[in-house]
Amino acid sequence: MDQSLTKNEFIGHEEETTQEAKRSWLFTRPDHKTGLVSWLTTVDHKRIGFLYGVSSLFFFLVGGVEALMIRLQLAVPNNNFISAQTYNEMFTMHATTMIFLAVMPLSAAFFNYIMPLQIGARDVAFPRLNGFAFWVFMAGAIILNLGFFVKSGLPDVGWFGYAPLTAQAYSSEFAGDMSTDMWIMGLQILGVSSVVGSLNFIVTIINMRAPGMTMMRLPVFTWMTLFTAFLIILAFPAITIALVEVMMDRNFGTYFFEVSGGGLPILWQHLFWVFGHPEVYILILPAMGIISEILPTFSRKPLFGYPIVVFSGAVIGLLGFGVWSHHMFTTGMGTVATAAFTLATMAIAVPTGVKIFNWIGTLWQGHLMMRTPMMFALGFVWMFMMGGFSGIMHSAAPADAQQQDSYFVVAHFHYVLIGGSIFALLAGIHYWFPLMFGRKVSEYWGKLSFWVIFIGFNVTFFPMHFLGLNGMPRRTFTYDGNMGWNTPNMIATIGAFVLGIGIALYFVVMIYTYYKGEKVKKDPWDGRTLEWSLPNPPPAHNFDVTPHVHARDAYWYEKHHKEEIAAENAKQAAEDEAHGGVHMPSNSWFPIITACGMLFGALFFCNHIMMGAIVGLIITFFGAWMWALEGPGGYHLHPTRKNDGDPAAES
Repeated sequence: MDQSLTKNEFIGHEEETTQEAKRSWLFTRPDHKTGLVSWLTTVDHKRIGFLYGVSSLFFFLVGGVEALMIRLQLAVPNNNFISAQTYNEMFTMHATTMIFLAVMPLSAAFFNYIMPLQIGARDVAFPRLNGFAFWVFMAGAIILNLGFFVKSGLPDVGWFGYAPLTAQAYSSEFAGDMSTDMWIMGLQILGVSSVVGSLNFIVTIINMRAPGMTMMRLPVFTWMTLFTAFLIILAFPAITIALVEVMMDRNFGTYFFEVSGGGLPILWQHLFWVFGHPEVYILILPAMGIISEILPTFSRKPLFGYPIVVFSGAVIGLLGFGVWSHHMFTTGMGTVATAAFTLATMAIAVPTGVKIFNWIGTLWQGHLMMRTPMMFALGFVWMFMMGGFSGIMHSAAPADAQQQDSYFVVAHFHYVLIGGSIFALLAGIHYWFPLMFGRKVSEYWGKLSFWVIFIGFNVTFFPMHFLGLNGMPRRTFTYDGNMGWNTPNMIATIGAFVLGIGIALYFVVMIYTYYKGEKVKKDPWDGRTLEWSLPNPPPAHNFDVTPHVHARDAYWYEKHHKEEIAAENAKQAAEDEAHGGVHMPSNSWFPIITACGMLFGALFFCNHIMMGAIVGLIITFFGAWMWALEGPGGYHLHPTRKNDGDPAAES
């Protein structure tokens, strides 16, 4: 080991480097694969997180355009901007896109990029499986959206796919077998991606934590990653079974949901909502984790009631499996079942309220820094509470009987999922942007985008409460001018375009910042957790030496005990050097080959070309087989020698 290194070099590359060198991981890998090939074959958790983020933001914009088409159609009564068939396709694809292709993968982007850094790991437990999860996600996304480009069109069964709408008899003229089958296959493949990724995150968190990072020292975001992963693994089998049964009804003559053959359409509702309500918490728990990182940092104090925040997250996940039938209060379940699910739904509000109480306790008497991430975080708290209050109203069966399938419900879940999940994810992008790219967003433009989004959102969705209470049903193509819904619908449409302008401004500001934003050194927010101890962006191997964790707010502790940490890092560096440096996995083609086999097989199956489906299956097995036979590969880094992973500098 080079004895001339200073302790600052062990702590985290304090010396100045050019922005181009610091951002080089975006374009090259130390194993000499560059350009497009390196992106297609990457196994670096940071680059995979970047891929998830870019693709999910693209689909977020697609879902937003679909929403604007819906709002334009409803802006005035008796409108014919789009046809009834197109309207059905738009609300089906809008919800499907926002849930499965925008919010979930954007959460996965943070899971991939941030979580390993927070626990002091150099990558996830199974890097190639991580790459496979992303490419399978892209395969599912392509299948779901292919209807934009082919004659069969888009699915028109709603994101909920209630029977008998998914039966062959109700397929549209051109869709026939294909559009609904593509929706089914796309969701199945997306489920594979989610489950594979979740297993990877669980193993990573349990087995790859840095020394000293006990479970009760984990950052709250990492805890929420763990809970979300367990929810996905436990919830997705229900929707998988239901989708397989629909596919069999449509293609193999079974009668799971077909009344004429003794099937039960309500069985689909039970299977769907056993998945669908935990899915709500799959979407919101990552947001809660992000908020629990931002509020303490910008309040300049530790999170208030950390154990309770963690425990309440676990309780939310557990109770989330016991409330699904509040979506079915009007189906005639009976008084006993209705009463039981009413009580369970009211009970699940308690751990959510506990989190809000702890967030307020964190803010109380803190030295608040009103930066842009903090603004989005506070917006999340306020609007998520609004959605929560209306959710409690739904838990009462008599109130739900009036609100069911009305625009009141539309207002409720948009306050939870946009005012909640999306605002928190936008806050997370602002918060971790300096870490990812070494540049910080302008406070003026960042706050301007916040206020435009905030105002546009409330102007859009608050009037929908009154529309719902006045009887406007969901999923309605148009309405008569005498119903009294004209003014609120026009206001909501204007608000939707203001919201769209705010989102567009947000993305323009982010793109400008990436290229021209203010350059910052590491740790611009005086962060608490380990990811802020790294250069921005982090090197391929993340940590020069494995960190030793001494406190819950690990990096705050390091900054106040520099000599102790420097001595530990020097000792750890010597041990790493004695063991040959740091081994990093090499890139691989086989994850994307395997995912492509699934894509081709599914597409041929949806077109009833069985030979093509078999070929796709063969490609899938070939990719998986070669992947299994592929050696560990990789390369060794000697970060303490400052070769930055260049194989030419290895010993």
